[in-house]
Amino acid sequence: MAKTIRRSLFAALAGFAVLLCLCYTGLALVIAYVTEDMLVQRLLEREAVAVSARWQQDGKLTPSGNDLIKTYASYADLPQVVREQLPPAAPRAEVFTGTGQHYHALALELVTGGKPVRAYLLADVAPVLVVQRLAQEVGGVVAGVALALVALALLLAYWLARRQVGPLQRLAEEARLLAPGATVRFSERERPDEIGFLARRLETTFMELQAALQREHAFARDISHELRTPLTLLHNTLALAQAQALDSQAQAQLRQATDEMRATIDVLFALARAEQLPGEPLELRGCIEQSLLRLLDEHRWDASGLALDLPGRLDAVGNPQLAMLLVNNCLANALFHGGPDCQLTIAYAQGCLSIVNTVAAGQPRRIQGFAHGQSLLARVAQAMQWSIAFHPGVTHYRVDILPRLPA
Repeated sequence: MAKTIRRSLFAALAGFAVLLCLCYTGLALVIAYVTEDMLVQRLLEREAVAVSARWQQDGKLTPSGNDLIKTYASYADLPQVVREQLPPAAPRAEVFTGTGQHYHALALELVTGGKPVRAYLLADVAPVLVVQRLAQEVGGVVAGVALALVALALLLAYWLARRQVGPLQRLAEEARLLAPGATVRFSERERPDEIGFLARRLETTFMELQAALQREHAFARDISHELRTPLTLLHNTLALAQAQALDSQAQAQLRQATDEMRATIDVLFALARAEQLPGEPLELRGCIEQSLLRLLDEHRWDASGLALDLPGRLDAVGNPQLAMLLVNNCLANALFHGGPDCQLTIAYAQGCLSIVNTVAAGQPRRIQGFAHGQSLLARVAQAMQWSIAFHPGVTHYRVDILPRLPA
């Protein structure tokens, strides 16, 4: 079975709970045994003080008044089992036997006739040892309580692991089931903790990734669609150039195709880079004036046919690069469709920028890369949250642009 974070967390919590229980149980036993030994040692020390006082008073080693403690005048008088575990120079010792006796021995340093004498107090503490007896009598109850506490700790660990890891597992499952292009919304996004923050960041990341993939697909589609016509024109013109020299019309077609490809590539790369950029304030009249100056330099056109009906300042919200590309291409298309003698009118009224060019009567319909790429210009406008509409007619061609206005 695959290892999950919930199983790992449960194992860690359960292991910690069991380890903590064992440590506290062992600590309690150690404290009980140490307390028991200290109590016995304290009794021996009190008896040693009493025996030493009687020795100084009477000069005799009188028996202990405690039934558990016996007095021995020399090392040789001690029982054999005690001498086996108590070295002659040792001041005290705890003696364990295989017959059930448990001794605590304490050496007494006495002085008689100016000479040191060593006596011994030996306590048979087996009758007063309660820890072992308590373990035998209530050990089952203690073990049962301990097991119950361990079981409770395991249940608590399982509940905590499920409660804390459950949102992460749901988040992982929702992320696993995401389909390309599907709406991204995780159920844990409203949580105020780190899981909610992670869900919101994942939503943002998935949406940005999908937007990037859409831009990539649109870029590849637009490259194939928008550049096919000028490339075909270049190929055909160059193929004819092998048979005869290029005349002025063919050269003009080559320049036109080259300009179209350059402009298309500029728009496509601008969309790929700036489609998701937030809008910023821009002055649209300045963009129009710069584009008109560029047209005068690049096209043969009588500027006397230009009519402007614009306010002194035209503020909008959008991407400056995309706005300039949109205006440039719309004006270039107007001159292309209308010809060098066309009348060009640029007006702004009620939030709509209109670009109108006249079309001479009887003039054949002219096709340019951007004429069949209106969807590309619509994408440029949509990237800035603008709208654009094309209105072809017999005597005129009008483009209406609704820019996004400042709040």
